[in-house]
Amino acid sequence: MNDAALQGKLKLATAALCGCFGCHMSLLDIDERILKLVELVEFDRTPLTDIKSIGQCDIGLIEGGVANAENVEVLRDFRKHCNILVAIGECAVNGGIPAMRNQFDLQDCLQEVYIDGIGVENPLLPNDPEIPLLLDKVHPVHEVVRIDYFLPGCPPSADTIWTFINDLIEGNDISFPYSLIHYD
Repeated sequence: MNDAALQGKLKLATAALCGCFGCHMSLLDIDERILKLVELVEFDRTPLTDIKSIGQCDIGLIEGGVANAENVEVLRDFRKHCNILVAIGECAVNGGIPAMRNQFDLQDCLQEVYIDGIGVENPLLPNDPEIPLLLDKVHPVHEVVRIDYFLPGCPPSADTIWTFINDLIEGNDISFPYSLIHYD
């Protein structure tokens, strides 16, 4: 039995795909409540701890859309290791801002950015094997793996994330007051 199980703590992991990292910033915005969260969960893979690999986890929070081959690999591995997987933020839920490129041909986007764009001095398409191959379209995470919960917002507020995580940990039905899920 691992240390988290002995302490009665759930293991929580987070990861980011193609997006702005705003959902992780919103998680940090829970401020001093992070100390309470540390009492409730053990963090596994997360940029908050700089742990790069993932063990088996109870809850995984994934932010960002799926825009390249590496995103697909990370997401599938994350799903395999998380009992409950939560798509957090508009990029994960719907593709978000990165999916705005979906209305254009990928080759046209690359041409504009690397060849014809304003200020381009040395026009050259990147061709390095270290760069993950772009997908033709940006996809929401549920088009690649099964998702258990969706937490919308760009980003969801710290209070919304806090309420969600606590309800999930306590086994409560996920329910938000209107004040936490309206965006007007």
